[in-house]
Amino acid sequence: MAMAAFRREGRRLLPSIAARPIAATPSPLSSDREEGPLGVRSISTQVVRNRMKSVKNIQKITKAMKMVAASKLRAVQGRAENSRGLWQPFTALLGDNPSIDVKKSVVVTLSSDKGLCGGINSTVVKVSRALYKLNAGPEKDVKFVIVGEKAKAIMFRDSKNDISLTVTELNKNPLNYAQVSVLADDILKNVEFDALRIVYNKFHSVVAFLPTVATVLSPEIIEKESEVGGKLGELDSYEIEGGETKGEILQNLAEFQFSCVMFNAVLENACSEMGARMSAMDSSSRNAGEMLDRLTLTYNRTRQASITTELIEIISGASALEAAK
Repeated sequence: MAMAAFRREGRRLLPSIAARPIAATPSPLSSDREEGPLGVRSISTQVVRNRMKSVKNIQKITKAMKMVAASKLRAVQGRAENSRGLWQPFTALLGDNPSIDVKKSVVVTLSSDKGLCGGINSTVVKVSRALYKLNAGPEKDVKFVIVGEKAKAIMFRDSKNDISLTVTELNKNPLNYAQVSVLADDILKNVEFDALRIVYNKFHSVVAFLPTVATVLSPEIIEKESEVGGKLGELDSYEIEGGETKGEILQNLAEFQFSCVMFNAVLENACSEMGARMSAMDSSSRNAGEMLDRLTLTYNRTRQASITTELIEIISGASALEAAK
């Protein structure tokens, strides 16, 4: 009964529906103010606009970070170049023999506390791990001293038991020799070594840095190498005068050499960090600009397609109305 009544009502309303003229219906893509049920066009253009705004903000941040890195680089670069004159006389006097075979080695890895500076931190970690494999053995002991938060985070994953000392936030204050000499003294007091191998990034230019290993031998190893005719630079060409023994002089020289090498290494690594950050932020700014161009093109195409669709719908509706008259 109910179905029969429904069919009768449908047959009664069908002629009145068919007699009505076809009117142009508003499209969901008509305009931002005339949203349809889904608001397709408004959502798409709004998403693109929001994305463009986000990319512009990121580009401003990367440009600001590049300028800050450039300012810090200029402040540190001159000091790093001047500090090279501190350790070079020690290299001429005591030599630099990174391939020397000793029982106790300590690898001092210098890295940064902050990221966004390219691959300088991963590079020194790779070199440090390679040195560990080369110097490890059944009767050999190799330990790490980590300077910097980034290398600490990486090395703690698989070499936690081999780390003797970690130092972070070294660059929080302006670097000076007194600060680095205190750090060097702490390292000498907390580790036993026959050879210290300092791994850092040597600064060449804003876009170029070279992973470098500097070796500092203990006074006992220096004296031993001197007796067997090892490679020790010009040490044997000097005569020792005064009341101090050769062992005491070598002890003072080794400590002073380590502090000078550390001071230069920290400054060189800071320059490499700022240069790498400048390069990374410059690339990020350029990539943001290219992305902004693509988003602008996408937005204009979407908007033009919406306008074209609206014109087609208006013309089609007008033609339908004329045909119905």
